Amino acid sequence: MDKLIFTALSGAERALRSQQVHANNLANMDTTGFRANMEVTSAQSLEGGVGYDDRHMARMKSDSLSTRQGTVKETGRDLDVAVAGNGYLAVQYGGKEAYTRAGNIEISADGALSVGGHALLGDGGPIVLPPFNAVTIGADGTISIQAPGGQDMQVVDKLKLVNGEAGELTKNEAGLIVARSGDQLAADPAVTVRSRHLEGSNVSAVEEMIATMSLNRSFEMQMKLFKASDNMNEAGNRLIGA
Repeated sequence: MDKLIFTALSGAERALRSQQVHANNLANMDTTGFRANMEVTSAQSLEGGVGYDDRHMARMKSDSLSTRQGTVKETGRDLDVAVAGNGYLAVQYGGKEAYTRAGNIEISADGALSVGGHALLGDGGPIVLPPFNAVTIGADGTISIQAPGGQDMQVVDKLKLVNGEAGELTKNEAGLIVARSGDQLAADPAVTVRSRHLEGSNVSAVEEMIATMSLNRSFEMQMKLFKASDNMNEAGNRLIGA
């Protein structure tokens, strides 16, 4: 009966880990630009068995992303941008490059732009703006400023905008999006942004709650299977000992 025990315990573990994924999604419902994690489960056979290949365990991965568009709202703030399609902003992380959908750009006293504490990258690296009276961000990511005493807007830099498909991307330990290959993504001129707007999280509270309730029922069922397997083992031991 050990085969049923493997199946029951594996299913219960998968349910618990999946609940953690959905709980994290729910906790980030109000996080700007958050991309929901998706649970992907496959069957994995266990080696070392005798006879038929009938011992399997569930193998779950939680590093897949939902690329569904979040709700875009107008903010009126000059440094807020919402990235269209499957595009991402490039930021600096640990000496490498990472990506985000969060477009709430902050500016420091020295003009350095950042998102979530990570330097925002442009054509030539981290973007640092000179003193200005006004700033605008174009649909193609170009950043223009009006210098003090000036009247015309001048282009000073351009956001590095990249394009990535869901299967090519995952999240790092900081929750930023990175390429699975570890390589940097090339700038894509086809990616556009919407100035003075922000994209919210793409998490659906209804879907996450339904998934959580389904997982609770699945966990209860696996525990019943485990109990049934234990009872059958005890019955088998009594027969052998009789």
